[in-house]
Amino acid sequence: MYIGIPRERQPEEHRVGLTPAGVELLSAGGHRCCVEAGAGIGAGFSDEDYARAGGQIVYSGEEAYGRADLVVKVARPTAAELGWLRAGQTVMAFWHLASASADNLETLLRQNITAVAYELVQADDGALPVLRTMSQIAGRMSANIAAGLLRNDRGGKGILLGGVPGVPPAEVVILGAGEVGTNAARAFLGLGASVYLLDRDLGRLVQAAERFPQAVTMVSHAFNVRKVARFADVLVGAILVPRQRAPVVVPTDVVAEMRPRSVILDIAIDQGGCVETSRPTTHHAPTYVAENVIHYCVPNMPGVLGRTATHALNNATWPLVQLIALLGAEAAIERSPLLARGVATLAGRVTSPRLEMEQQA
Repeated sequence: MYIGIPRERQPEEHRVGLTPAGVELLSAGGHRCCVEAGAGIGAGFSDEDYARAGGQIVYSGEEAYGRADLVVKVARPTAAELGWLRAGQTVMAFWHLASASADNLETLLRQNITAVAYELVQADDGALPVLRTMSQIAGRMSANIAAGLLRNDRGGKGILLGGVPGVPPAEVVILGAGEVGTNAARAFLGLGASVYLLDRDLGRLVQAAERFPQAVTMVSHAFNVRKVARFADVLVGAILVPRQRAPVVVPTDVVAEMRPRSVILDIAIDQGGCVETSRPTTHHAPTYVAENVIHYCVPNMPGVLGRTATHALNNATWPLVQLIALLGAEAAIERSPLLARGVATLAGRVTSPRLEMEQQA
């Protein structure tokens, strides 16, 4: 099988779809890996690393796509990359089609593409093993990002997350006690902040309370969200509804009641965002002010931790890549329920129920 590893083209995206170790294993199995020049630079992998592993270096994204039966990416293709897709290919990436432009889905169907969406790959127990790796990183990044945005020279309120003796710590509200939320709680508590963790699932709150006895846990409904938002120095949106656009749980009028120069980190922005005033930003221009509140809404937060994020991602995706390379996409999907749940489109057909409903609408 020909496997393409193109350079990522989303702004400030430094991850790469496959490490040299993965290329070496695939090459040893008789597969041909076409790696676009510079694809691994952000993760610390040179073209020479890939060449030594048996990869063939190609010098354009169009060639990396054009030769491949299987394309292994990180972020969903840009508009230019969609034009490089070849009919019948399999493309693995974080597609996030529920919040993407309709052009993405239309192209996949027209070109009979099998799209494996990493965020949809789901185990029998409901766990999302690939998404979990990036959620862990994004959650742990959030405390450092918030700490910087609270500084006066960054437009913030001039608050130290952990406070000092005689001065209380920052009040941090986290909406969602899943992977992002619990990893964020861990990071904020580690810096000494006062943490409020909200979720609709009482079982998750019980687990969170046992894991983080210092945190205050609350049921997430409109009254409580408004109550905690009013005093929050930092509000973290960590809502995830698999296979759907994130629900808006913080409306504009609630944002307007927050303290001036407070900080919102909407980590659900890759699924559309859970704060009504949120809109996607980039690492180059990560923030804006709405309702006198600083908003940070970067969809690819782990993208600037190219080395760590690439290794974490490959730990989870490698078995899926290997299975598709060994059996071909259709047989691999039939063999693995884990993989099958991650398929958004299969040879031109929508297989994700939610996407099918939206397409019909």
